Amino acid sequence: MQFSAHESKVGVKLPREVVLESVGCPLGCPPGDHFVLSGRDLVNFLPGEFRVVKCNGCGLMRTEPRPTLESMSYFYPESYAPYESTRVDTMEERESQHGALRSFIQNCLRRFVKLHIDTTPEMEAGRMLEMGCASGAFLHRMSRKGWIAEGIELSDVAASSARAAGHQVLTTSLEDAPQPQHPYDLIVGWMTLEHVHDPVKVLRKIHRWSKPGTWLTLSVPHAGSPGFRVFKESWFHLHLPNHLFHYTPATLSNVLRAGGWKVERIFYQRDLGDLVASLGHFMNKRNLFRGLAERLASFPEWQGKLYLLFYPLSWFLSTIRLTGAMTIWAKRQDD
Repeated sequence: MQFSAHESKVGVKLPREVVLESVGCPLGCPPGDHFVLSGRDLVNFLPGEFRVVKCNGCGLMRTEPRPTLESMSYFYPESYAPYESTRVDTMEERESQHGALRSFIQNCLRRFVKLHIDTTPEMEAGRMLEMGCASGAFLHRMSRKGWIAEGIELSDVAASSARAAGHQVLTTSLEDAPQPQHPYDLIVGWMTLEHVHDPVKVLRKIHRWSKPGTWLTLSVPHAGSPGFRVFKESWFHLHLPNHLFHYTPATLSNVLRAGGWKVERIFYQRDLGDLVASLGHFMNKRNLFRGLAERLASFPEWQGKLYLLFYPLSWFLSTIRLTGAMTIWAKRQDD
């Protein structure tokens, strides 16, 4: 069901070209949800208020109502932070400034913990697809490792930046993307699946694009984390209305299974920046120490090497599954 933003039950005030829609659970559960929270855009600070509901059948949380696929471009301005942070020149500058220190730390810790890129299964370089590749930094990194790396990106500005760096990127939504010429050995999506309008449909589609033994790796916010439960509408990773689904390990596993993928490993990311930013949003909402609150809310943008101060605590919290984001490795399932 679709309706004008000005007719929305939650009273959003958006441009008339933005259309909202009401849809059921993508897992086909019987109708029936209960209200979780309502919140606003704390990333781009665009107008509107949106609800999150939880399916009574499977527990999957979703934004309801939500912008249609055709309306979503309004919520992804050219200044959208992931577009800038994933530019290849930005990545290379960051590596030149911090690469030696990060490499030293990783070498010291590798015997005890597996860091982000080391959690990948052993595999030979092959053909890889990145869903929602933004400006192409990860494509660039994997290309340097010998992968034939291709991307899909909805933003024409970000996709053009990736193509300018020499990468093959298709500008379209995942829902509308055509069949590739060759199947993929690895498919990745960093903070992507929560943005997809029909995750089961997309997962089934990329299942057809893969081959037996293909790995799928995804990172998503962890909506079962203490950060979500404590900060609620102020949680940094909530990101309404861009995040259409809000996953826990159980609900994500169900969605992946419905799309033809079986979860093999779940890693809880070692990063507490979202908690600092959430505290800033919480303080802002209550008009507490506005200058400090705004500084904390933007912490992920400027933290730099400060993440090292939090690393011992974030490592511990990740081992007990309490951090705010997950990386999931799943394998293609065949009947």
